[in-house]
Amino acid sequence: MITRELMLIGGGAGVGKSSVGWEVSQVLQGRGTAHCLVEGDFLDQIHPAPADDPHRTGITERNLAAVWANYAALGQSRLVYTNTVSVLEEPMIRRAMGEGDVRSTCVLLTAEEATVRERLARREIGSQLAPHIERSLAMARLLDADAPPGTVRIATDGRSVEEIAHEVVRAAGW
Repeated sequence: MITRELMLIGGGAGVGKSSVGWEVSQVLQGRGTAHCLVEGDFLDQIHPAPADDPHRTGITERNLAAVWANYAALGQSRLVYTNTVSVLEEPMIRRAMGEGDVRSTCVLLTAEEATVRERLARREIGSQLAPHIERSLAMARLLDADAPPGTVRIATDGRSVEEIAHEVVRAAGW
């Protein structure tokens, strides 16, 4: 069986996960490296949450398993997965990829509070800016404290998306 490779890109809101994920995909495409990219935020968008799954972890796992099965059927063996808490959910994501070897790289993107506030202010135009900033900062503290051993931390302040993506790809050894 082919060893599968998993790159998890996590971090609080405003650190650049989505932008970096898309740029990682571009870097890999430019190198001719087969891979697929999944934005984890789209796997659990259901309201109301299932009564037996209030944190939506189960629906995320089922949806990812279905998407991954389709990619794997096409011969894919590398998954780039972005989501705020992805580095904390590695066991669930590995299960969704099925039985067998999975080599994982956990990347936690970070940014200073001023950077997060500025970035979120550019994209949040409604009444939820202040709560969104507070949730992001709280999540960043939680992720920093609870990220598994071996997690690579990459600061995004004052750096280009291209530069960060290349560092993420180097960290994974892809």
